[in-house]
Amino acid sequence: MKKAVVLLSGGLDSTTCMSVAHRDGYELYPLSFDYGQRHSRELQSARKVAEYYGVKHHQIVKMDNVGGSALTDLSIEVPDYKGDSSEIPVTYVPARNIIFLSYAVGYAEVVGAEAIYIGVSSVDYSGYPDCRPEFIEAFQKVIDVGTKAGVEGKPIKIITPLINLSKAQTIKLAYENGAPLHLTTTCYKGGEKACGICDSCRLRLKGFKEAGLKDPLEYEIDVDSI
Repeated sequence: MKKAVVLLSGGLDSTTCMSVAHRDGYELYPLSFDYGQRHSRELQSARKVAEYYGVKHHQIVKMDNVGGSALTDLSIEVPDYKGDSSEIPVTYVPARNIIFLSYAVGYAEVVGAEAIYIGVSSVDYSGYPDCRPEFIEAFQKVIDVGTKAGVEGKPIKIITPLINLSKAQTIKLAYENGAPLHLTTTCYKGGEKACGICDSCRLRLKGFKEAGLKDPLEYEIDVDSI
């Protein structure tokens, strides 16, 4: 059976991505990272999603906190959503997807996986530079020339099924695939209920509204008034 490493954060996008890899017939090797994020709900959700799919190989990698982000440094406040901006927000984690993909490539070579699924999108996103098509294309070139699999003519392929999808389209795809969105977490603040006012919450809520569907998560605010 063909194998795929799936970068699984426990969020909406990565869980949808996992559902696509499952639909595509891959044996799933989800990979999650404990990188000093400000709350543990992400990893709790990742474990639940992995259990939902009955995977045998869920790796959670413990890493040192690189800091430099509101998501990894408690002294930097998570900002409320203020609308679209051309500036890269303080929630950007320096080189996160470079680090995650590098680890995923090594893991893929070890387990014999032919693909890596990552749920990046360049449509409804926060402006992170490592979510854009040009980044993925550049990293694919690195894999092609910098791995044993690549130089032997069997490069590991990065698969980005959400790269050109809006959040609403991603949510519809998740529902089509039966993805367990009720198990996911999105809020940057990590409370018992989602805050509904951070950038990540607002993008999620906007997507559900445009998709004409109800978000299964509970929020601290009245989301119907947004």
